[in-house]
Amino acid sequence: MIKKKDLSQEDKRIWEEFIKDPSNIFDKDRISVDDAQHKSRFKFDLHGYTLENANEKVSEIIFSCIKKKYKEVLLITGKGLHSKNDKDVFVSKDFSKLKYSVPEFIKSNKEIGKFIKSIEEAEINDGGDGALLIKLKSQNKLR
Repeated sequence: MIKKKDLSQEDKRIWEEFIKDPSNIFDKDRISVDDAQHKSRFKFDLHGYTLENANEKVSEIIFSCIKKKYKEVLLITGKGLHSKNDKDVFVSKDFSKLKYSVPEFIKSNKEIGKFIKSIEEAEINDGGDGALLIKLKSQNKLR
């Protein structure tokens, strides 16, 4: 067996400095977790869609995500701040906005509703109150 040579004082000092702040160490486990989450979530921006077109698109997205075994759908709806419907007294201020109408559409559609575990406001880093996080039921539970 070959004896390794002793560390020099310089090498020892560099190593001790390095382990004080390991933030620049590549974390392969973290990358794997992020990739897995990214693949389990489908993200779509509904900006510019009318209520009717948005509902059609949401239905299409949900059925597609179920087939592809996604666990979540992140829908960017916007906050409705630029909606021009506030000027029309015959249009609901809330339900003319996608952030309110999309969840209602999903809840009222029995074909889609059976695949939905929950609908909630997204976390702040995913869009906050301008986005919806739809969690899909596991395909195993649907059988």
